[in-house]
Amino acid sequence: MNTIIDAFIAVFLASWNVLLESAPFVLLGFFVAGLLKAFLPDDFVARHLGGGSTASIFKAAAMGVPIPLCSCGVLPAAAGLKKQGAGKGAVTSFLISTPETGVDSIAVSYALLDPLMTVIRPFVAFFTAVAAGIAVAFTEKHSGAGMPEDSKMVQPDTCTSNCCCSHRKPEAEESGSKFMKGMRFAFGDLLKDIGGWLFFGILLSGVISVFLSPEIVSRYLSNEYLSMLVMLAISVPLYVCATASTPIAAALALKGISPGAALVFLLAGPATNAAAITVIAKLLGKRATIVYVVVIVVMSFLAGIGVNALYASLGIGITGWLSASAHENSGPLSVVSAMVLFVLVVKAMLPVKGHAH
Repeated sequence: MNTIIDAFIAVFLASWNVLLESAPFVLLGFFVAGLLKAFLPDDFVARHLGGGSTASIFKAAAMGVPIPLCSCGVLPAAAGLKKQGAGKGAVTSFLISTPETGVDSIAVSYALLDPLMTVIRPFVAFFTAVAAGIAVAFTEKHSGAGMPEDSKMVQPDTCTSNCCCSHRKPEAEESGSKFMKGMRFAFGDLLKDIGGWLFFGILLSGVISVFLSPEIVSRYLSNEYLSMLVMLAISVPLYVCATASTPIAAALALKGISPGAALVFLLAGPATNAAAITVIAKLLGKRATIVYVVVIVVMSFLAGIGVNALYASLGIGITGWLSASAHENSGPLSVVSAMVLFVLVVKAMLPVKGHAH
């Protein structure tokens, strides 16, 4: 009995340490997300993604990088874009770059990983999205698949997630009002969608820290290719958002998994999961969905190989930064941020009394 209690305490303390390290950056990321929601026009994305040009694919990937939507929240947003005339290539690009990274996950990457991985992650996410978008557009162009049939699946004004729901704003709306609406979105709707999964990821990182020994990693996952394949096998069907995947990857890296394998998990996990793939198949069609998944798997694997080579050539290891950062962010600011984040997540997830919708 004492052993079980000791294990619970150890997992709690390990998870608490991860929360302390990440909480200030998570709050910063959600604040920036609120600013984006407040001051980026609702139709800005849709206006730039029309047609099937390569330029629209690049634009979709670039616009998706900072937007903090999870793999479920991005689906209705992407459906809305398609209904408004965005090409399948651009929709695919947006579907990948948006959940793979965001301002919140970039901030947490800096907190829990290292500066190099913080830069590499959105960079690779962008080019993975572009590659998939071009591949889907090429496949559709040469397959003779028509779009009208698919377009019927998406209703004009349907929104199934708070992440993506756009509320039309009066043109003369004051900046202060926009700011407050953006903050309500970020620390309300968005936190409700992501907060629970973030805490799940933090808890899982605590479990990994306590129960996964470096000996197990060195024995079974020391081969860089095998470790990346294992990460792909785990992450492709698993539902985990970009922010929640970061503490899990950090815990695995601390146990000795290669930087490339950690990156594979960070890329493939948020962009794919069993539930999202079924919806994407209805949105893009089966052929495009196969291309979507294959490109993510191939690009993640190649990126993992490249990252391992980069770290080796620079003579640096991700674990050195991780070990140092674990002792740098435990001051009063971290404690207050952790408590504030916990309260905000709990508040966001509680049902709102008297809410009409």
